[in-house]
Parts: sequence; structure tokens; C-alpha cells
Amino acid sequence: MTTLAGINELFPQPEAAPRQANSVEDMGSEAFLTLMVAQLKNQDPTKPLDNMDFMGQLAQFGTVSGIQELNTGFGGLASALTGSQALQAANLVGRDVVTEGNVGLLRPVEGGAEGGDDPVLALDATVAFTGNATSATLFIQDMSGRLVYSAALPPGVSSDFRVQWDGRDGSGAQLEAGQYRVSVEALVGGVSTTVPVYAHQRVESVAIAAGTGDVALNLANGQTVGMNTIKSIL
Repeated sequence: MTTLAGINELFPQPEAAPRQANSVEDMGSEAFLTLMVAQLKNQDPTKPLDNMDFMGQLAQFGTVSGIQELNTGFGGLASALTGSQALQAANLVGRDVVTEGNVGLLRPVEGGAEGGDDPVLALDATVAFTGNATSATLFIQDMSGRLVYSAALPPGVSSDFRVQWDGRDGSGAQLEAGQYRVSVEALVGGVSTTVPVYAHQRVESVAIAAGTGDVALNLANGQTVGMNTIKSIL
């Protein structure tokens, strides 16, 4: 009597593809060395492992291992730099810094008049002359663009020059505290040019981004700027 074959014998299933072995990149140092020793022990004596193949495997593992160590090292360096930058930023709280923008804050001066007298106000900025200016004029505008004050600066200035405005207009009336735009036009080498002006700002607090670890400064004028935008510390 003929025995009926099972369904698996009549219709054999294809063998499952063997799981791909881990690559050299996935191995740790101990696993790699263990595999290398086993390979040397079990190689065919009549067909030993080619020296170039052997060196290639070592080089591949060394490269991957080196990259991993570099990544770890750079990660630690980045953390250290972020911590150092945060400490430096914390020391700036309460101090003035020179920023990229030319919008300054007219604010009460520390130690100025108190009580019934009007407080003493001041706005500070640095004018960055790059050439010998035969003449220069300071302009102050409110945030609507209206010119509220202008004055001549000393001639012959050729480097950074600090200016301070007391918040009074051309007629001597005291203006309100707040933000004002500062600009300077100068005659340098017989050519009229606009000179860069950098406002001074008070650092109120420090913020550190949770995701990136970037350090930012919260200024008294309401702006938040990165450490890399600060030109100098006063």
C-alpha cells in the first residue's frame, strides 16, 4: 500500500533566508577579537587567510572603533563647552554688553536722583569708526522714525568712540525712557558714510535651551540674543 506523502513533502516550503550576521561595525572589541582568533584557528592550512584580507578587517574595525571614540570624545567636549559658556553667561547678569543692533534703551542711571526728582536717564552706545573722520554727526530717533536729537561728535576720531545721550531733545526737554535708534554719519576721506553703531544693553538673565543646550542672554530691552552676537563686555 502506497503511503500518502504529507503536504510538506508534496509542496516543500522554501528555506528561510539565513539571518545576516552582524557586520564589523556592530561588534564590540571583545567580540571582534574572539571572532578573529576563531577564524585563525579554523582556517584551511592549505588556504590560509590572505594577509591583505586580514589587514583589511583590522583596518575596518579600527576605523569604526576610532570614529565611535571620536564621537564620544566630541560629545563630552560639547557638554564641557556648554557648561563653561553657561557659567560665563551667568557672570554677565547685571552687566552691560555691546550688542550688534543700534537700538538702545534709555533707562534710569544707577545712583541717579530718586524720590520727587525726575530720575537721571542715559542711553549708551559705541560708534565704530574705521577711518579718520573729519566730521561726524550723532542722530537719535524714536521708534516711529522721528528725529528727536542730533549733535556733532569730536573730529578726528578713528577708532571706537563711546557716546552717551541723556534723553533730552534739541530744546532740552526730557523724553520718556524706552527704546531709541542711534545712527552716525561721518565724513571720512572726503566721502560721507554711515558709521556702524552698537548699543549697550543690560543683561537681565540667562536662558539655556533644553534640546540643544544653547546659551542665550535676556536683555533689558526685551531681546534675547545668543552669546555669539555679543561684541564685547563692559
